[in-house]
Order: sequence, then structure tokens, then C-alpha cells
Amino acid sequence: MQFADRDVKAKFSSYAPPQRERLLALRDMVFETAAAVPGVGRIEENLKWGQPSYHTPDSGSGTPLRMDARPDGAVALYVNCQTDLIEQFRQNYPDLTYVGSREVVLAPDVALPADALRHIMALTLTFHARKKSKKR
Repeated sequence: MQFADRDVKAKFSSYAPPQRERLLALRDMVFETAAAVPGVGRIEENLKWGQPSYHTPDSGSGTPLRMDARPDGAVALYVNCQTDLIEQFRQNYPDLTYVGSREVVLAPDVALPADALRHIMALTLTFHARKKSKKR
């Protein structure tokens, strides 16, 4: 997928090749997941806190999902720490590595758990929509 934002493109270019490859795979998963989940709509990609960020500006269905490389060679997904998303992820995927209430760490020497990551992305991209439907 092409980059619409030149700053995001530059950010991806700045990553070391192994991390860039993994982050580009995650980026593709975000767009694929968004297209497959009803109600998510268009994904907007930009930099937030210097990290590639993905959000749902038209539908408002989700909370932003960010990603970045870590100094230890891993890559990570980040969610809003004011949500209960990491707790939901931990319940569904206890074998993944989490830091605090905002980060999912993906070690460089382990294959990306694609099914788990797509589910994590779907939960993030529908966070607000699910909260609204529970209140009804």
C-alpha cells in the first residue's frame, strides 16, 4: 500500500531493515483488518508522538493504534493507556508480552502471531463502537 503521508513514509524508511519489514507487515495487517471489520471505515495514517498511528476518523469506531521499533530490536503496538484494551488482550493472548497498560511487544526472533494481531487490531479499531453498543 502506498503512503499518503510523507512523514510516515520517512519514518518507515528510518527503521533498520529487520524492524522495517516487521512494521510494514503490521501496517498491512492494520489496513486489511480495517477493511474486513464492518463499521470501521477509512483508516487515516499519520505520526502521533513520532510513531505511525492509525485511527478511524470517519466512523469514530476505534481508538488510535500506534506502532514503533524498540531499542532492543523488537517492535511494538501501542494503544491508549486509558482504555482496558491491554487487559482484554492479556485475557485472550496470555502468551504475548505486554508492558504496562499500553504496549504489546513483538520479539524480533519470533514469527508475528498474525491471527492474534488481527484480533487485537480489530478490538482497537472498534473500541468506541463496542463501548457504545454495551451502553444501549
